[in-house]
Amino acid sequence: MKRFFSLDNPVMMVLVKLFDVIALSVIWAVFSAPIITMGAASTALYATVYHHVRLGEGYLWKTFWEAFKENFKRSTLAWLPMLGMILFLLFDIITIRYLIKNGHPLGAIFGILIVLLFVAVVWAQFLFAYCARFEANVKDSLRYSFYLLMAHPLRSIAIMLLVVGLGALVLAIPGLAILYPAGQVWITSYLIEAVFMKHMSEDDRERTEQELSDHD
Repeated sequence: MKRFFSLDNPVMMVLVKLFDVIALSVIWAVFSAPIITMGAASTALYATVYHHVRLGEGYLWKTFWEAFKENFKRSTLAWLPMLGMILFLLFDIITIRYLIKNGHPLGAIFGILIVLLFVAVVWAQFLFAYCARFEANVKDSLRYSFYLLMAHPLRSIAIMLLVVGLGALVLAIPGLAILYPAGQVWITSYLIEAVFMKHMSEDDRERTEQELSDHD
């Protein structure tokens, strides 16, 4: 029985990770509730997934809270224009969908807006990950994260498919919603970190690869 409850037991390791994902998802949802704080909460979520869930560093709550406080100003200022863009696209999509239902010939524009919304969502994934992993001002965080999005189209498409596919799974099985925020970030972090490593110095890349290989 002692052996079963040992943290070295594979079953216990899975259960601990599952608890971390659930706890992180709940914490993120609470901190994102005011909407305006969603950027800082998402940056803290990525930081906690990377450092605590993947590397096993520190404590879950402490890692999240410190990342939230440290990145609050930059992440919030970067999130506000992103939020405005997403709301603008959603409004246009809803409006044009209504017009199409009434026979207005705007089908092509509708498709373009959907693609732009997906691009914005993936850009947000890169943005919060970048804020969590690197030091930069708001303008550079937005600029560099967009560059990474455009410079790696295949990985960006893969991230988009994961976000949408996992979201569809949650719609089919609503109970999985409690796993989605942290679980989705955990899965997509493998693609995002692969992109980051392509732009790191050789020393930083080797150190990051060693860290991840020791814990993943």
